[in-house]
Amino acid sequence: MTIPLAEVQAPVIDYKELSPLMATLGGSVVVLMVGLFRGRVVQLVLVPLLTVVSLLTAIGLSIWIWDPGVKQPIIEGALTVDTLALGIAMLVYVAGLVAVALSARAVAPREAGHGEYHSMLLGSITGMVLLAQSSDLITLFVGLELLSIPLYVLCATELHRRTSLEAGLKYLVIGSVGSATLLYGLALIYGATGAMQFDAIADALSGDTVSVTDPLLLTGIGLVVAGLAFKASVAPFHQWTPDVYQGAPTPITTFMAVATKAAAFGIILRLFDHALGLSQLDWGPALAALATATIVIGNVGAIAQRSLKRLLAWSSVAQAGYLLAGVVVGSRLGLQATVFYLAVYLLMNVTAFAVVVARERVSERGDDISSFENLGQTQPWLAWPMTIAMLSLAGVPATAGFIGKFYLIDAAVSGDYAWLGIMIVLGAVVSFAYYLRVVAAMWMGGREVQLPTIPPRQVKPVSGWSPEAEASAQPEVAAIAVLFAAATIFFGLWPDPLFDAARDIGTSLSGLL
Repeated sequence: MTIPLAEVQAPVIDYKELSPLMATLGGSVVVLMVGLFRGRVVQLVLVPLLTVVSLLTAIGLSIWIWDPGVKQPIIEGALTVDTLALGIAMLVYVAGLVAVALSARAVAPREAGHGEYHSMLLGSITGMVLLAQSSDLITLFVGLELLSIPLYVLCATELHRRTSLEAGLKYLVIGSVGSATLLYGLALIYGATGAMQFDAIADALSGDTVSVTDPLLLTGIGLVVAGLAFKASVAPFHQWTPDVYQGAPTPITTFMAVATKAAAFGIILRLFDHALGLSQLDWGPALAALATATIVIGNVGAIAQRSLKRLLAWSSVAQAGYLLAGVVVGSRLGLQATVFYLAVYLLMNVTAFAVVVARERVSERGDDISSFENLGQTQPWLAWPMTIAMLSLAGVPATAGFIGKFYLIDAAVSGDYAWLGIMIVLGAVVSFAYYLRVVAAMWMGGREVQLPTIPPRQVKPVSGWSPEAEASAQPEVAAIAVLFAAATIFFGLWPDPLFDAARDIGTSLSGLL
């Protein structure tokens, strides 16, 4: 059948709502083109500056269109630009700015090309924002792939370091398996409900079209959980996390640790609390079991680690378990608690990774815990932020991490998952074993060496010094560490601004109690 051209109607596009996404997408293209020009100023100054301008523009536009409440999808139901999407996007933009700053003196942009490096970073950010805004199954998958493919490359941008290339390959292979699993699950959900858009899926579950206990639907949900769990580092789909975090350039590890998790949990909240909300009694217990396993495996796995990047990778697995508690309950309080903790998680992890960046650039022992010994005496400007980050990750009072965990426990208890709240508390207690080990290394002395004297003597090693170890040699790294550590304390003492933002985000999904 032939349709007259006059009857074909283009979808209505709300360019105001799309403006933040267009800022990062356009910035990616511009940065790539400018990167083709030679010259030290262009590569080292102009390309990063354009990347920063693109991200700041996206942040400004997001604030401009911030409007609490339930929003109607745009572009024929493909995207929903509500406060949930904008809140997740703001976290991703901040993580992108941090990655640009930490990359200023990094090896990876020089070896991969500054234009290509920053363009792929903006491309991945665009994918994360698209994923958080997705309101149909096709857009969800496109956003996930746009997020992932640049990250596969970015992990391998230190071209002359074997572990970086290995990290990129591992992430590619395992990420591809996760994407295929997710796609299969999305196909089964479509087959069960006959709908692509989240609103239509919710309507199908609320009517007589499909039963919430339909085996085809439940199988699809299980495969979708597995696929998204790969991106969120949820056990038992976390195996790639320690190796990739350790092998990737540390600025990219920092970005992945916070931005990828934020985007993954953004779409998990929208998909499960909105599209699949009526089947919460079926998928809730399964996600609760995953959360429990993730908390246990993440905390136990971190105890034996000596590499700070691997330790923080296992820590991120445990943190994913805490975050799942907010998804499990399927309530507005759970949504608010999850988003609040994602913001807090960004502050804590950026602080810790900034200190790791500063130390691994000047220490022959890299990110090994021994390179942090006596840091409190030699470089307190690094030791204090790392101490604050470790204590906040453990959930010590007067830090933002404590408020975030308390919020998640409140949501779990209110949603009749009190035992999951207890698991969060037990996980936090176990985490003191490895977080305090880092603090003790910085403030309570270090190892001793044996001198070949007669008789042999045990003495403390003499610390070396280099100009690169001074704060003035890496001002952007020092500034990020101190700024985000101060924010961790600030929001631990006065969390009201984050509470207000979380409440705005809580109004974005209809039907939540």
